[in-house]
Amino acid sequence: MSRIGKAPITVPKGVDINITNGLVTVKGKLGTLTQKVDQDITVIMENEQIVLTRPTDQKRHRALHGLYRSLIANMIKGVNEGYKTEQELVGVGYRATAKGQMLELSLGYSHNINFELPKEIKVVTTSEKGQNPKIIMECADKQLIGMVAAKIRSLRKPEPYKGKGIKFTGEQLRRKAGKSAAKK
Repeated sequence: MSRIGKAPITVPKGVDINITNGLVTVKGKLGTLTQKVDQDITVIMENEQIVLTRPTDQKRHRALHGLYRSLIANMIKGVNEGYKTEQELVGVGYRATAKGQMLELSLGYSHNINFELPKEIKVVTTSEKGQNPKIIMECADKQLIGMVAAKIRSLRKPEPYKGKGIKFTGEQLRRKAGKSAAKK
């Protein structure tokens, strides 16, 4: 059984938290995030720490307890430090260019893909000689940046034979042996 929900969340300096009617608002140097909390879970701020409590030990209450504790902790880290994802485009002719909030991807299809990013995300693309092009995104909202990164990856998932596609930097892919391995 997880005991994540019981751990208090320490609030760093420069982060303001407002808790009213089940709505938690976290404000920091990188922005403002809000999260609605289930009515069964109580959120209390005491001594620069946030403590969440549940009414019973029902399975539903235990699950919500850990969930909301993690969501609030992610919001605090996001407005204080932010989140960053890096993706690589592996393949001949694969390119990415960022024009404001529009990401133009050339992924080996007959046409380029124009992907519009939410205004909360900052994007930078790099393409250095001898290295794969990279897409670097930064945002305060962990859920949003994860969802956008997964959507970009779904446009051309890495295939298991050559590894071509969009992958996260540092991701280990399971590679398969091709036809030549079956002949031996």
